[in-house]
Amino acid sequence: MIDEAPEPQPSAAPVAGAPEAPEARRSPGPVSPDDLALVLRLAAATLRAAPADADWSRTAGAVDWDCWSTVEHLADDLLAYAAQLGPDAPPLDRYVPFVSVRRFPGGPNSFVYAQREAGPAGLVQVLEASGALMVAMARTAAPGTRAYHPWGVADPAGFTAMSLVETLVHVHDVALGLGLPWEPPADVCHRTLARLFPDVPLDADAGPWPTLLWATGRVDLPGRPRRTDWRWYAEVRGA
Repeated sequence: MIDEAPEPQPSAAPVAGAPEAPEARRSPGPVSPDDLALVLRLAAATLRAAPADADWSRTAGAVDWDCWSTVEHLADDLLAYAAQLGPDAPPLDRYVPFVSVRRFPGGPNSFVYAQREAGPAGLVQVLEASGALMVAMARTAAPGTRAYHPWGVADPAGFTAMSLVETLVHVHDVALGLGLPWEPPADVCHRTLARLFPDVPLDADAGPWPTLLWATGRVDLPGRPRRTDWRWYAEVRGA
């Protein structure tokens, strides 16, 4: 259901003991629901700009899925993250037990799928709807709420950051597959890095967005070969 993309595989290292970030890495401030709402608006606009004859069956960037399935996976992630925060007592040891299915070998294990006959416009609506529910949950969940993620029990800010990184990098994947431009706001990328990747120093020359792509195994940077083993740190962070 969540985080099952066949992309460069995150490390299975235990969640305890996340590296401490340098002081400069802690400076951009926390992620916010407004950050997520902005990135989702930009994502929808980018995907809607695909040509009418775009081939959504093309492979999406660094992942092994096609562009259509990658957007479905992203919508599934967003709705699932919202669902994790929804119960009165969210589970701390497992996901909320929705039934999810894998429609083809190696495909995403999801409970969110878009009707093919609705076309790309319908697919983007599914993404928007899932994203809006996550934004609403991020705005309304009590800050003390805690819910399960395999990379650390997280608070609403953590699920907001995870929603951001999923959106930022998977839209990058789809944009590569469809030949679309995608350049998200640097300040949002910086806040997402600081929240989820305390082990990754910001590359001052490259900037926050390329550093985030490097952190998630999408690109290499000068002096930094592409990562093949990575993870983020979802657990609650100190102020």
